[in-house]
Amino acid sequence: MIPYKLIDTATEHGTTLKLYQRGRDFAIRVDKVGELMNTSQHNSEEALARLACEHVTGIESPRLLIGGLGLGYTLAEALTHISPMATVLVSELMPSVVRWNREYLGVAAGFPLLDERVEILEQDVGRVMRENEGGFDAIMLDVDNGPDGFTRDDNDALYGLKGVNNAYDALKPGGVLTVWSAFKDPAFTQRMKKVGFRVKEESVRARSAKRGTKHNIWIGIK
Repeated sequence: MIPYKLIDTATEHGTTLKLYQRGRDFAIRVDKVGELMNTSQHNSEEALARLACEHVTGIESPRLLIGGLGLGYTLAEALTHISPMATVLVSELMPSVVRWNREYLGVAAGFPLLDERVEILEQDVGRVMRENEGGFDAIMLDVDNGPDGFTRDDNDALYGLKGVNNAYDALKPGGVLTVWSAFKDPAFTQRMKKVGFRVKEESVRARSAKRGTKHNIWIGIK
C-alpha cells in the first residue's frame, strides 16, 4: 500500500494540524490524537447537510451556517440541495484548513468554495451564532469530534448548555440545527431538549450505507 506523505503542517490556536496525501486521498491529523478526517470517509458529513437541507427546500432565499469546513463535503452537499438565491456562511477557525481546501482539497469535494453563494468566515462559530440572533434557517455543526471532542477545550463552550442555547437563538422560528459526532451522547441530547429543541437522532455510516463505522447526527427543530 502506498504510504501517506506529509504535505503541510500548521499550528493555530494551540493545535497542530498536519495534512497528508496518499494517491487521491487526503487526511488531516492532530498531534497526539491521530486522524481527524479523511477524504475516503465522508458519507456522514454529507448526511449532516442533507438532514438540515430537508427543512429549507421550500425557502426561496435561505440563510445557512456551517460550523467547521473540514474537507468541504458538508458544504458541497448543502449546495446541491438549496436554491440559487441561498447564502451559506462557513465558519472555520483554522486558517490552514481554509487554505488547504483552496490549494489541495477542493478537487475531492468539487471545489465548493468557488460557489458564489458561499462566504468564508475565519472565526469561531460560537461568535458567529451570538452575533446573528434569529439569522439562520439552518445551522450545521461539525467541529472537533462532536460534544465529546478532543482537539480544543473551547469546544465545551459550543456544545455545553450555553452553546446549545446560542444555536437555538441564532435560528429563525422553525429553523433546524444538525450536529455531527463520532459518538452518541445522551447528555447532549438532553441539553438540546432543555433549551427548546424538538430532537431526533440518526446513526449514519462513515463510508456508505453499508460500510464504515457509525457516526451520530442530532437534528433539532426550533
